[in-house]
Amino acid sequence: EYSISNHTEEPSCQLTTVLCVVLGGTTGRLHTHSVSCGAALLLSKMLCYLILALAFVGGVFSEGEGEERARLLAAKRVHNLYLVEGRDIVVQYSVHNVGQAAAINVQLTDAGFSTEDFDIAGGQLQVKFDRIAPNANVSHTVVVKPKKYGYFNFTAAEVSYQPSEESAEIQIGYTSEPGEGGIIAFRDYDRKFSPHVFDWMIFALLMIPALLVPFLMWYNIKSKYATVPRSKKGKSD
Repeated sequence: EYSISNHTEEPSCQLTTVLCVVLGGTTGRLHTHSVSCGAALLLSKMLCYLILALAFVGGVFSEGEGEERARLLAAKRVHNLYLVEGRDIVVQYSVHNVGQAAAINVQLTDAGFSTEDFDIAGGQLQVKFDRIAPNANVSHTVVVKPKKYGYFNFTAAEVSYQPSEESAEIQIGYTSEPGEGGIIAFRDYDRKFSPHVFDWMIFALLMIPALLVPFLMWYNIKSKYATVPRSKKGKSD
């Protein structure tokens, strides 16, 4: 004969009852044993630790897989201290591979210098590198000339590449942004920083008569009085 005995749990306990079958002798009795709140809390903590452990292991494996891909860091810098209308501005791009695989078909494109605002004096705004090895870096330089003065926002350039030789996926990134810079008008820059060689030559030519005329007058007077003989005193008888 089987009998079922129930045990009532307090409402505060999260787990109600667990059914256990206890077999003894020829008569089997089905007893219900309740799990205390402390045991339920311990069980929930163990589940939390298990989930955290699985998440940590998954993160380690995902990080290990990511190490086999190329990761590029790119920077864009303007080397000029003063940006002047009609004068050369040197812009340098540097790309560094911090990943564990080579970057393939790296293409650098800068669409920030329009033909309406700048002339390209040297270099190219679109360049391609076939391969960048791990822990290697490459650089590229462009020289531009602004056509007009005013404030200009130097935006980021775009970098696209394949993260590994086996991958056909195209990664797209961007360089750093130099930000907004003021382009000085050439006449203002020339007035402040030019050596003014031509101006000094004009000044010297104008000063020659002012210095030469007084010198000639002094020289004539000196020559006139220098030629007059001094009278000698006669000897006394």
